[in-house]
Amino acid sequence: MHQFSQAIWTDVERIRAQAPLIHNITNFVVMNNTANALLAIGASPAMVHAPEEVEDFVTISSALVVNIGTLDATFVAGMTLAMRRAKHLNKPIVFDPVGVGATAYRNQVSQDLLTLATPSVIRGNASEIMALAGLNTQTKGVDSLFGSEAAIDAARRLSSLWNCVVVISGANDYIVQDDRTAIVANGHPLMTKVTGMGCTATAIIGAFSAVNTDYFQAATHAMSIMGIAGELAAEKRTAPGSLQVNFLDALYDLSEATITDRLQLTHA
Repeated sequence: MHQFSQAIWTDVERIRAQAPLIHNITNFVVMNNTANALLAIGASPAMVHAPEEVEDFVTISSALVVNIGTLDATFVAGMTLAMRRAKHLNKPIVFDPVGVGATAYRNQVSQDLLTLATPSVIRGNASEIMALAGLNTQTKGVDSLFGSEAAIDAARRLSSLWNCVVVISGANDYIVQDDRTAIVANGHPLMTKVTGMGCTATAIIGAFSAVNTDYFQAATHAMSIMGIAGELAAEKRTAPGSLQVNFLDALYDLSEATITDRLQLTHA
């Protein structure tokens, strides 16, 4: 376990040393949460979605995070231009299909964007991953109706189809690529009572992808520190309002010793 915690800590140190610029085209609900989490881990966030400037921002950024939570025509235009530029420049793209499966519009936008530029990592809850893989599944808006383990086969299908890493968030987080599977058991149930924690995880994956080109490792490391920070935050005060603040503090205060002591990571 020590070798894994050491590798995670190496990436954290890289983020803190390099402060990579992470370009987020994300939803209105989580912009503040996401930006603060990126700052807390040591990255530099940019929340830019205007079609007139996204290509310029992608050019100077270290990674692109695309989150379809609050879609409209302007957002989609910005996402399209940004993903095309990121693909051209070979920069990591992390895609969050928030609420896919809930409406035909979300389904179509997701498929169009994936076809345009294959992401390095796709992260979603079980319902979103299953819907994106084309399985007939129900969603409850942006909430999952399934445990993360139910979507493992769908994640494998997606990973094979798009040749990318797929992350399923849940009580246990599953990271899948080809014949590799990592399972992160860190986290706390209270994290589900704070809006945008999944979206925050996607952004943190972006930060790790900016410093580690093995995107399977990057996603695994990001989900590990998300879970550890969530546990630390919940131990201070088991209420959702406090959790948001304590979570940011936990990200900021992360140490190698804390990661080594708490990491619950297995590979299947």
